[in-house]
Amino acid sequence: MNIPIIDFSPCNLGENSVLDEHIVDLGRQLKSSFTEIGFVYLKNTGITQEEVEQVMDISKTFFLQPVEMKVPFRRGSFANFHNHGWVSSEAESLNPRRPGDLKEAFNSMSFHNDIHWPSPAFKDRQLSFYQRCRELSLRVLRVMAISLGLEPEVFLHAHRHIGGEKNGTTLRSLYYPPVNSELVKEDQLRCGEHSDYGSITLVFQSQAGGLQVLSTSGEYIPAPCIPGTVLINIADLMQRWTSDHFISAIHRVLLPPAGNSSTRQSLAFFVQPDDDYLITCCDGSNKYPAVKSGDYLNDRLAAAHGDS
Repeated sequence: MNIPIIDFSPCNLGENSVLDEHIVDLGRQLKSSFTEIGFVYLKNTGITQEEVEQVMDISKTFFLQPVEMKVPFRRGSFANFHNHGWVSSEAESLNPRRPGDLKEAFNSMSFHNDIHWPSPAFKDRQLSFYQRCRELSLRVLRVMAISLGLEPEVFLHAHRHIGGEKNGTTLRSLYYPPVNSELVKEDQLRCGEHSDYGSITLVFQSQAGGLQVLSTSGEYIPAPCIPGTVLINIADLMQRWTSDHFISAIHRVLLPPAGNSSTRQSLAFFVQPDDDYLITCCDGSNKYPAVKSGDYLNDRLAAAHGDS
């Protein structure tokens, strides 16, 4: 099984209007991918490879600094925005049964004036890309709703505050440094097995591989970088929302082969419904109990970081 590639041209960020038949066709394709595997590649979204590389370049400049230069921006340093900031290598275990993940991250979840940034250029790049991902996400969510026969705006109503203080949507710049195989702990990975937390996730990758997705047959399949595309996956709250119609698939990032000193980068835009939005099954069933988006996110983040 391979992850499908879908042409998103009719709804790309350069289009102001979309013909109904094009949305229906896109919805049909998305629905098939999200019910069978939970992941899809979109091409011709309007987000260019140049935009992606600019964010990766300025992020890598930050990650390659000495630790003491990054500590002032560490996660947990910003009042009211606990998930914002730098996460050091091994500080997070997305699979808590494994040792800490061999990756660093910078979480951009707020652009409040009180937050200090590594540089004005870093903030500007993050903010610009955040807004581009926001716009693409809303277009995808609209097509998803139509694919399920729901009101086109139903998911959008739950994401009104993306980029504000009442929403946990986060742009995450990830850096996977070279791996010294002699120092790797037993069962350690670059990123342990996990599912994402919110509604959908947008992922942009460098050429270095390692990302794998668990299929419904129980086998891991590769999800390599395909330049010019964005990899989109369903997250937990969307699976609950759709009563398991859409699949929030487990995924992981493996270690490189022994002796391979390559680094890896990715950008992940984790789309989260507004904090106070109550997620209930959209088919009217009680398959899952209602849960507030913000409560679910905080519980999952606490488990990954060992927060008390």
